[in-house]
Amino acid sequence: MRNVGSFIDLFCGIGGIRIGMESQGFNCVMSCDINTECQKTYCKNFNEMPLGDITKIDTKIIPDHDILCAGFPCQPFSISGKQKGFEDTRGTLFFDICRIIKEKRPSVVFLENVKHLVHHNKGNTLSTILDKLQELGYKVSWKVLNGADFGVPQNRERIIIIAALSKKFDFKKVKTVSRKNLIDFLDSEGNFEYLSPHEYTLIENPKKQPLSGLIFAGYRNKSIRKAGVRPNTLHLSRVHKQPNRIYSVQGIHPTLPSQEVSGRYFILTEEGLVRKLTLNECWRIMGFPDSYVKVSSVAEQYKQLGNSVCVPMISAVAREIKNQFFMGNINE
Repeated sequence: MRNVGSFIDLFCGIGGIRIGMESQGFNCVMSCDINTECQKTYCKNFNEMPLGDITKIDTKIIPDHDILCAGFPCQPFSISGKQKGFEDTRGTLFFDICRIIKEKRPSVVFLENVKHLVHHNKGNTLSTILDKLQELGYKVSWKVLNGADFGVPQNRERIIIIAALSKKFDFKKVKTVSRKNLIDFLDSEGNFEYLSPHEYTLIENPKKQPLSGLIFAGYRNKSIRKAGVRPNTLHLSRVHKQPNRIYSVQGIHPTLPSQEVSGRYFILTEEGLVRKLTLNECWRIMGFPDSYVKVSSVAEQYKQLGNSVCVPMISAVAREIKNQFFMGNINE
């Protein structure tokens, strides 16, 4: 695929955004991330060592680029007194995004964050981000997208913000696909870690949740919250912490969180057995190819996955960025 434009990969993590962007013909010209473990993994897969702390990067060394991509951390803004444009965000990592935008003037800015950003600090954080991008001369649009709508069996909602100099990005043109179930992404063989029947309880006639696509099938027989719970409702998933829950492979999986470093994701198989998802299966339901090289410890890999993006979702957005801003309305 020919190169249709260049991008920089800020807060690049393990390269999920890069894979999605490159799948649509975009060329990465610079990357950065402060996490040394992520840097090692990124370098192994892309033959490029990301720069480190973004707050210490001089904009003069950043190459010109068409698209600025950033999956940045969610931070509150402390704004008071006289408004100073994007200077109001000083002290946050979003400030560094803004200073790079001001200096380099990319045609498009592609930001990704957790869904919680929508409500963070009573909505003020998102409002500030949108305002500052507009003050920098960009036309801004945003939408919460779910990885489950882009071919991976994971209920993973993320906010995507697209800012462009020429026109607003039209999210309605981003193509989704029919949802897939977890069963299609499992290893056919391997050293599976099964639970013994006495270690869990299955519920009768589990039903798929219509919005999320999850099928809560049971729970591990661990301590559960009982205070304030109505009689005969202890089986409900809300009283069980995430690592205790068991989900059917006939539905999709909940979000893989960055806090879970032990991989306590349990599934009910077609055979009626309960086992942990393998680490490879976790990579797969994030949309990473099986050929992706892993170099970190198991715990670090779970953390990296929890902080990463659903690759097919990024690819779908990148396709529309290409169509709407770089090649016209061309469908592939």
